Amino acid sequence: MSDPRRRVPRTDRVLADPALHGALARLGSRLVKRAVTSAQDRCRAGEIEPSEVVAAALAGLPPRATSLQPVINATGVVVHTNLGRAPLSPAAMEAVCAAAGTTDVELDLTTGRRGRRGQGARDALLDAVPDAEQALVVNNGAAALALAASALSPGREIIIARGELVEIGDGFRLPELLEAAGSRLREVGTTNRVRLDDYAAAVGDQTGFILKVHPSNFVIEGFTATVPVAQLASLPVPVVADIGSGLLSPLPLLPDEPDAASSLRAGAALVTASGDKLLGGPQCGLILGHAALVDRLSRHPLARALRVDKLTLAALEATLIGPRNPVGDALASSPAELLARAEAIVEGLSDLVDLSAAVVRTQARVGGGGAPGVSLPSAAISLPADLTQRLRCHRPAVVGRVERDSLLLDLIAVPVGSDEALTAAIRHTAGVVEHQPAPARTS
Repeated sequence: MSDPRRRVPRTDRVLADPALHGALARLGSRLVKRAVTSAQDRCRAGEIEPSEVVAAALAGLPPRATSLQPVINATGVVVHTNLGRAPLSPAAMEAVCAAAGTTDVELDLTTGRRGRRGQGARDALLDAVPDAEQALVVNNGAAALALAASALSPGREIIIARGELVEIGDGFRLPELLEAAGSRLREVGTTNRVRLDDYAAAVGDQTGFILKVHPSNFVIEGFTATVPVAQLASLPVPVVADIGSGLLSPLPLLPDEPDAASSLRAGAALVTASGDKLLGGPQCGLILGHAALVDRLSRHPLARALRVDKLTLAALEATLIGPRNPVGDALASSPAELLARAEAIVEGLSDLVDLSAAVVRTQARVGGGGAPGVSLPSAAISLPADLTQRLRCHRPAVVGRVERDSLLLDLIAVPVGSDEALTAAIRHTAGVVEHQPAPARTS
């Protein structure tokens, strides 16, 4: 009996097949060869015929040369850290594509001399926050705070309220970050209450600055007291306000969320924030404030290690000067419009007679460490919970949340243009036979 392995087409012959030429040019040989190997293994196992190896390899190819998969965010969390936080606007995505090739990121095309890196994004930030004298962009919010500590308080004390010694996610804690930057912490007050006198008593020759941290991912209620930036600014040392979520100016929907403009007007010397939360831009850290201090940070050796690339600069600039981004769209969503969209999607599934789909009113959240405790009225499609994993494994993936044994697909963070894709994903994963009209009777 002949060895069935001899019937498996050789790798070089499969790769030479014209049907794979386009995939090789688009994805590269590594991914294509991996799909070919998988198809050959199926052939050896007798699952497919040798003549089907090329077709099986084509079917097993990834859509693009990255393991990251697009996701429809139906969790009801607008800025979801596990889903990459803020989705970029079309203008920002177009800017990233334009910047992906050779660009003038550090070249003045008029003079032919070296230009200032990120000038466009910096100018856009200053236009958005006129109260700032200067701005600097680094690679995330934690980096912005670490750079401030390294440049302004090396070997000195940072005064901070005990109730603001927060954990910033994934096990990383603010005190450890600041100490790793070479600073010492001078804690004042108690977990729930701190007064201006506590700060004043701690100020001394070893003080680098006072740090005011917005506890953006939790709320302390009850017998509490904090000191606002305006009062801290009366003390004879700089105040650095870490506002966290990246709100540049007041947002009526979130009246308790600190913003950069108000913090600077209140007397903060520097404001640090993230760019990929409420601002709705790419991951980056924003530093705004007094020109002398920002320039001091920009000349610190760590600034080189923490700088952002051209793609981030392009996306940030487009986010600042372009149209409203998806985060802004989600926050501005009308509950009535969300309800109407949910009803339309459920109506579009009505022919799936075995699928239990319903419209429910929900409460969504901002997420991303912003506006803790704030609920946003929304609407969702309720489905059987056993669809949860199947929708996650669909392409594009759909991620919702499970409540009371039902899967809720909340629409607040789902762009209107994705409703059709969401409906198609539900239909594909439901695993039910679409209702067909009964055949007409013949006489």
